[in-house]
Amino acid sequence: MSTDNEIARAFLPVTDEVVQTDLTVTGEIPRELNGALLRNGPNPFSGRFAGNDVLDWWPEAAMLHGLTFSDGKARAYRNRWVRTRNWAGHFNADAAGELVESNPNINVIKHAGALLALSEGGQPIEITPELETLGASNALGTFSGGMTAHPKRDPVTGELMTFRADWNKPWLRYGVIDGSGATTVDMEIAVPAPAMMHDMAITETHSILMDTNVAYDFSMLQKGFRIPIRWQDSRQSRLCLIERDGGKVTWLEIEPCFIQHVVNAYNAPDETILLDVVRYPSYFKLDEGGEKFLPNPLGVLWRYSIDLKNGSVTEQALGDLHIELPRINETRMGRENRYFYAVEQPDHDEMRGIVRYDLKNGTTRHHPVPERDQNSEPVFVPRPGGVNEDDGWLLVCVYRDASNTSEIRILGAEDISKPPLATIALDRRIPAGFHGAWITAD
Repeated sequence: MSTDNEIARAFLPVTDEVVQTDLTVTGEIPRELNGALLRNGPNPFSGRFAGNDVLDWWPEAAMLHGLTFSDGKARAYRNRWVRTRNWAGHFNADAAGELVESNPNINVIKHAGALLALSEGGQPIEITPELETLGASNALGTFSGGMTAHPKRDPVTGELMTFRADWNKPWLRYGVIDGSGATTVDMEIAVPAPAMMHDMAITETHSILMDTNVAYDFSMLQKGFRIPIRWQDSRQSRLCLIERDGGKVTWLEIEPCFIQHVVNAYNAPDETILLDVVRYPSYFKLDEGGEKFLPNPLGVLWRYSIDLKNGSVTEQALGDLHIELPRINETRMGRENRYFYAVEQPDHDEMRGIVRYDLKNGTTRHHPVPERDQNSEPVFVPRPGGVNEDDGWLLVCVYRDASNTSEIRILGAEDISKPPLATIALDRRIPAGFHGAWITAD
C-alpha cells in the first residue's frame, strides 16, 4: 500500500453507506449464482488512513460490502460499517442490541447457522446477509470471545478448526467446533512467547499452525507503532502439527520466514503431509534505528513436505511468481487439490491480475488487469452439482482507476484467460480490503 502515488486511490476509504439496485451488467450472469459476494476490510471513519503500511490498516473500523445475485441478475450492492462500540462512539449513534468491543475487519465465514465477521484475534460479530449487525454470537463455542480470522472448515465433517494467538496468557489455544457450534477441543499449546499467527491449515487428520520469526515487541508502542509486531532474527520458525482431535503435538523447525496465508494442506499416500503456502523470507523488518519498517519482499508459492514417519520436514519453492491472497475450491479444503487461484503482485504498490495454478502440470493461466487498476482476492464459487474441481466461477472485485469506480467480474474458473462471463459495474469504489466469501442463498 502506498499513499505517494495515484495507485493509492484503490485503497482510499469511502465515507458513506449506500444501497444500489440499478446495476449495469455486461455479459450474462450464470443463473446458478444465487447468493451474495461479501467483502470485508478496514475503512476509517475519517476517510483517511493514518499511514501507508498494512499495520495502519488493521486497527481501522470494519466495513462490509455485499453484492447479491439471483436467477441470472445482480440484485443489489450495499455497504455497511459493523456496528461496534467504536462506531457508536464516533457517530454518537444508537444501535439495536448490545454493542461489542471488537473490530472484525478481516474475514467473513458462515458456521453453525451464523454469518460472522472476523477480526485478528478479537470477538467475532454476527451479521445478516444484508450486512446488518446482530452482535455477539455463541456459534463458535468457547472461541466466541476471540479467535483467528482464518479458521478452516472441513467440508465433509462440518467441523471448524481454529486457534487464538493472544499477547495475554494463554498465548496460544487450539480448538475444534462442531457443526452445531459446540466446542469439542479447546487446548492450550505451550509457546515461549506470544507470536503473530495469522492463518492455519488442516488435513483429514491434522491441523497445522505456523510460529515464525514475526512476533510481538511491546517496546514498539513507546515509539508510536500502533501494533507492536516485527521480524525477530533470534526466533526459530516452526510448524506446529496437531492431531485434529487434540492429540499429539509435534513441532518442526523450518527456515526463517513469515507465512501470511495458506493455500491448502492434505495427507499424501506416502505418509506425508503436503502444505502449500505463500512464504516471505522476511517481513515487518525494522531499519537499524528501529524507527520504521523496511520494504517487505514479495511472497512466492512454497511447499512443506512433512514426513509423518520420522517427523522431518523438507521445503521448496514451487515457482517465482509473486502472489498473495490464495483461494481454492473449498470443497477440497484439507484434501488434495489440483488448482488454486491467487492475486498477482507485480510490485509493492499493486495487486493486479489473477493467476490460476495447475499443481499437477506445473502450469499457470492468467487473467490480466490493466496498469493503474487493482483487484481483490478471487473468491471461488463451485457450480451446484459440478463434478470437476474447477467447475465453477471466480468472483473478483476490480478497481478501475480512470473512473475511480469498482466492478465485479465473473470468470469461468476452468480458464480465467478468457474474457469475463459478466461484469457488474458500480458507480463507486469498493476500497481494497482483506478477505471475502461467497454465501449461498440458503
